[in-house]
Amino acid sequence: MTDREDERPDASAGHNGGPPLDEHRPEWGDGIGNWFYWKAAHNRVWKNVSRDVALFRLKKAERLGLTYEEYTLEILERGRHLQVEDHERIAAIKRARKGKKI
Repeated sequence: MTDREDERPDASAGHNGGPPLDEHRPEWGDGIGNWFYWKAAHNRVWKNVSRDVALFRLKKAERLGLTYEEYTLEILERGRHLQVEDHERIAAIKRARKGKKI
């Protein structure tokens, strides 16, 4: 008996002691068909943006102290373009940034 087997006495023969595979649920939902819909929607949002729109968003994001991704996500998630007057929401986005590894 190895040390690992001592740590997991409930692991049966032939089982590696890992998590059950049936509990994993990807962010796009159940079924492979949903993955294709999710991927197509993701590409429409992030990859099919015109140059002018991307430059406009980038300029606005930089003016507000945000990244392009943060500014674009705010538009996509909340349906509004941030303004300088939205200092509370901008501060919340920046606070959330500190918790993420970039």
